[in-house]
Amino acid sequence: MRLKYLLIISVILTALSFTGCDDDDLKPTGITTKEDENEKPDSLTNFTIPAYPDDYSAIASWADRDKWNLANVHDPSVAYYNGYYYMYATDASYGNEHVGHGHFQGKRSTDLVNWEWVGGPFYDAPSWVADSLNAIRSRMGLEAIDEDDINYGYWTPVVRRVNVGGQEMLRMYYSIVIDNYIKTGKANTSSNFDGSWTERAFIGMCESTDPAGAVWTDKGFVTCSSSDLGLDYSRSSRNDWSGYFYYNAIDPTYIVTPGGKHYLAHGSWHSGFALLEVDATTGKPLNKLGEPYANSVSELTARYGVRIGTRAAGSRWQASEAPEIIYKDGYYYLFMAYDALDIPYNTRVVRSENIEGPYLDITGRNFTNGRGDCYPIVTHPYKFNLHSGWVGISHCCIFKKENTNEWFYMSQGRLPPNVGGNAYSNAIMMGHVRRIVWCPASPDEPDNLWPIALPERYAAVPDWGTISKDSLVGTWEHINLQYRYGEQNSATALPLNADGTMTGALTGSWSYDATKKQLTLGNVVVCVEREVDWEATPRRVTFVYAGTAKNLNASYWGKKSK
Repeated sequence: MRLKYLLIISVILTALSFTGCDDDDLKPTGITTKEDENEKPDSLTNFTIPAYPDDYSAIASWADRDKWNLANVHDPSVAYYNGYYYMYATDASYGNEHVGHGHFQGKRSTDLVNWEWVGGPFYDAPSWVADSLNAIRSRMGLEAIDEDDINYGYWTPVVRRVNVGGQEMLRMYYSIVIDNYIKTGKANTSSNFDGSWTERAFIGMCESTDPAGAVWTDKGFVTCSSSDLGLDYSRSSRNDWSGYFYYNAIDPTYIVTPGGKHYLAHGSWHSGFALLEVDATTGKPLNKLGEPYANSVSELTARYGVRIGTRAAGSRWQASEAPEIIYKDGYYYLFMAYDALDIPYNTRVVRSENIEGPYLDITGRNFTNGRGDCYPIVTHPYKFNLHSGWVGISHCCIFKKENTNEWFYMSQGRLPPNVGGNAYSNAIMMGHVRRIVWCPASPDEPDNLWPIALPERYAAVPDWGTISKDSLVGTWEHINLQYRYGEQNSATALPLNADGTMTGALTGSWSYDATKKQLTLGNVVVCVEREVDWEATPRRVTFVYAGTAKNLNASYWGKKSK
């Protein structure tokens, strides 16, 4: 979390020019099917490919926020309400343009492609945060921190549509981090270091029946960072990352089980993810939390939630964060972010038949017990040809399109450093919405399905009927989406030949099931869809695929070249 905080507050604005494409350059071309291109249905004829730029630095100012669309998105969460998809995100923007303009600003959309800005829930830290902090400090024998001296950080809201007493509303959990030292209460600077850890984070909750009008009612404290080390908050140096807190109260997610139980999960780095049951009506913890410190793990977790996952069981600074849990077809799927957020950020997924775990990966590794890296990889830094590519693609929300069975993945994507000569291009955070495909773990397990995000962003390409085998013949850009810390996976050519052979990036044979839209590349089954080639000039519709295999420890991404 500290690494995330330092990276965000260091964002510096610089101006870059961007030459956009005319609408005439963005017509849906390049579609390869057996149908006559001159007989496209109206849905495709009227379809417009998104024209907004990937490098939005030229419109990054606050005055241009109505032009942002998906610009300035970090750690998004999406919920459908009254005809719109509402999205709220971490209080961050390129050049810190958000400063002074409220916290957790949002966007809304009817189609998941075009988004307009909406206001967030508050402009100042809710008063309960300082009150709760100083009440805890008092019980710890520490002096209060003057409210004007508290350093607040606003992080990672999660939003859900709930029904309380017959009234549908949006419920938001949000994180507020206190960046003052515990011992003296001074600001977190090298000159102020006092041999202690920095203060805790808090999770609060608010609700709205009028998100369009930015009318929210704050409900106050839900939980906070908690420690199993009692009152021993000492720290050997500012480079000590062993951690005082066992649970870090940021990155909340919220799920209602099929049985009607409500749970809040949270956690970032530190010791792993906590799962805390909350009351359906109030949204507050079902049981009394007590003091946010204890003398043992068992004493603490009995009150502050069970640990459902950790990347390394014995580490208090293990590089996973941002849990997101969904339920589908008998399984709870736990998505999470791995590693630092600037470049290495990547997404993994594990699943369990029980909300409390154990959560296992595609090979049976037990994430609940901390059995190392888990697979499959859902997203990872990547680069197709003709574009700088994207990095820092994680901290996702997962949601269904209303009244469909389509699942979507949304996160930020960052440009790599020094794109276009901009030393700060890695601070450009574009919201990425991607469809999820559910792919077999192997050709022998057609019903053992795992979620992988598509390699190209969602553009609402109309369904133009069956994708035929013949239309897949040609050259593809193939990416072996494997774990390479801090590096982008690059594309290489993969010709799929008409005789069922493939050469280049992969060799051997390929086959295709048009009914299931499943393409088998050797021993890996990938799912084929139509999406927009965002890297092409002009952008155009093409075919893409995504998939994984049980023992691959990677995923396959691909798109058909022009």
